[in-house]
Amino acid sequence: MPGLLGKKIGMTSVFSAEGKNVPCTVIEAGPCVVTQVKTVEKDGYAAVQLGFQEKKEKHTTKPLMGHFKRAGVTPKKHLAEFKEFETELNLGDAVTVELFNDATFVDVIGTSKGKGFQGVVKRHGFGGVGQATHGQHNRARKPGSIGACSYPAKVFKGMRMGGQLGGDRVTVQNLQVLKVLPDHNLLLIKGSVPGCKGSIVIIEK
Repeated sequence: MPGLLGKKIGMTSVFSAEGKNVPCTVIEAGPCVVTQVKTVEKDGYAAVQLGFQEKKEKHTTKPLMGHFKRAGVTPKKHLAEFKEFETELNLGDAVTVELFNDATFVDVIGTSKGKGFQGVVKRHGFGGVGQATHGQHNRARKPGSIGACSYPAKVFKGMRMGGQLGGDRVTVQNLQVLKVLPDHNLLLIKGSVPGCKGSIVIIEK
């Protein structure tokens, strides 16, 4: 799907035509520059690679510098591929937030906030000792029995336990586009999107 790279600015709220206060996320969407055009003949599939945010040359590896010079653009921090653009794009072309002028809904892909190692109560919503489940006695937030004894003599894969929470690639689908502000490269999307302030997101049409 066609789309753009963007940066999550934060959350605010706007009033709808009916007078309701609607929470929304502000995203700086683009401008992105075409850094590579992939074709079926050469690469096996058709796609467009977009670059977002400027990057200093001294912080760019030599292979990537050659990649950007071939495209005739300055080094970019973030790259992503998109398919099925309605118009034909060439190297160096700019894609702006106006791409979403006629879009009603979009999908947003981001990296969720990392919360470190968490126990089963926070990670999976276990009740803890208050509900006295999972064979617990007096340990408030422990997982309790995990059901492994002489048979099957192992813990089944997928058992809900403590572990790393967050920091995952998350896609939220069908978010409503409330407003497009081309002068400031801003996109207002209803509701929340994955990630913290300043994180990079992918917006797909």
